[in-house]
Amino acid sequence: MISSLRGTVLSAVGNLVVIEVGGVGFAVQVTPAHALSLRVGTEALLSTTLTVREDSLSLFGFRSAEELSVFELLVSVTGVGPKSALGVLEALTPEQIAAAISADDDAPFRKVSGIGPKTAKLITVSLAGKLRVTRTTPEAPATTVNAAAIADQVVTALIGLGWPEKTATQAVVEASASASADDLSTVPSLIRLALGRLGPAHAGGRTS
Repeated sequence: MISSLRGTVLSAVGNLVVIEVGGVGFAVQVTPAHALSLRVGTEALLSTTLTVREDSLSLFGFRSAEELSVFELLVSVTGVGPKSALGVLEALTPEQIAAAISADDDAPFRKVSGIGPKTAKLITVSLAGKLRVTRTTPEAPATTVNAAAIADQVVTALIGLGWPEKTATQAVVEASASASADDLSTVPSLIRLALGRLGPAHAGGRTS
């Protein structure tokens, strides 16, 4: 079992990062917000879990053992796969997940792509009393969520200008990787950097 990885970030695109450990590159699936927080060329430490299926081996990574624990509880619920569990962790912090389950409130889970009303209700019922989350770093989740929200707004703006979603997302990821904390804190700053990555070409790479 691969329970953690510490190594150099080789790439971070979408929800997939590659971490080099001892000359070997491990492809790890993470939330898009987590990927945006990583910087190519820097060292990262991820708590991980390996999912084994008949036709594949998939490695999932998290910022902390706490997130990993929440992920493993989520995938233990009937109807919740790894992709949906990552979606929950993208939309909600562990504290918010614990609060929703404690309040028997399935509304936050219904908003996650791939989770229907029945599965959302099953999450609150199945995990009742199982989730205890103690916040140890109060500022980090809010900062990450804010940065992810800004990145999403920039991607939406670029799509509105005519660039394909894949191209827009890649430009934002690359811009974020070299941006300062100040640049990541506002939409205008990040969109300026992303446009710099896209260059003077016509939106969406269109030609007349």
